[in-house]
Amino acid sequence: MTQPWTWHGGGMESAKRRFGDSGRPWLDLSTGINPHPWPGVHALAIDWHRLPEPEVLAGLEAAAASTFGLHARHVCAVPGTEIGLRLVGRLLGGPARYLAPGYRTHGEMIEGTEPLGFAALAQSDGTLILANPTNPDGRAIDPALLLTLLETRADGAWLVVDEAFADARAEQSLASHIDDDRRLVIFRSFGKFFGLAGVRLGFVLGPAGMIAALRALLGAWPLSSAAIAIGTAAYRDHDWISTAQARLLDDAEALDAMLASLGHRAVGSCPLFRLIEVERAMSLFEQLARHSILTRPFTDQPHWLRIGLPPDAPSLARLRLALADG
Repeated sequence: MTQPWTWHGGGMESAKRRFGDSGRPWLDLSTGINPHPWPGVHALAIDWHRLPEPEVLAGLEAAAASTFGLHARHVCAVPGTEIGLRLVGRLLGGPARYLAPGYRTHGEMIEGTEPLGFAALAQSDGTLILANPTNPDGRAIDPALLLTLLETRADGAWLVVDEAFADARAEQSLASHIDDDRRLVIFRSFGKFFGLAGVRLGFVLGPAGMIAALRALLGAWPLSSAAIAIGTAAYRDHDWISTAQARLLDDAEALDAMLASLGHRAVGSCPLFRLIEVERAMSLFEQLARHSILTRPFTDQPHWLRIGLPPDAPSLARLRLALADG
């Protein structure tokens, strides 16, 4: 049976049942989520009595659009990018290819989608689905290459870019290239960069016609009052966003240095996580789990182990000791 931690980050309760209690609190490094969440949640007044008005949803989309660098008419808020991917897949149709290895839903959002490797991107036809930075290895794809891939789409094909991990490095985003005349769709995640995955909030960026069709599928009141209030306030907190971007880069460099001191070379450049290649990744995963540290192994990539950012220096030191305890 596939274990939850090989299917997606998380699965903490399953890990506790499988590996027991070491006497220390569990440290979850299995996801690519900012360990320093946006701190303003508890100061917000949320109206739980009424359905959210259309104006407040529009305010959220305007705040997000300002951060992304495009007009709000090109932005649609969705209750998590997982749902957004599947709904947009219904609108696009096939044929389609997705970059593999990659996020599981990229291969499921359009029926009959086929995988292709990075080396074959330039020769691909039809709609192309990929992430930048790539998931799960964190590779950064040059935006110039992506624009070339967009220009070479033909016969109604689209370029679909999942930018779930792009907020830490805004220069990687293609958001400014969204236009009604381009068959470009981008997904952005709120929960990863802001460290609030439980809010279940994401955004689809695309031509106005695509956005209108997506709104029709979503129907009325697609988001909770809490998601709208939290997202709007967080995207307006420009000082926190700038500080978080710098802090994530510093934390990722500290993780790189620690891994290198033990002979591990981090693959990828996404500040929210690092991937290492080891001969027996599952054994290392279990070694860390016995120290109550949850990381992310992969059934189809037995040499890969993904490690999220430790939240502080003591956690980084704890991870180092557990990695060295071979």
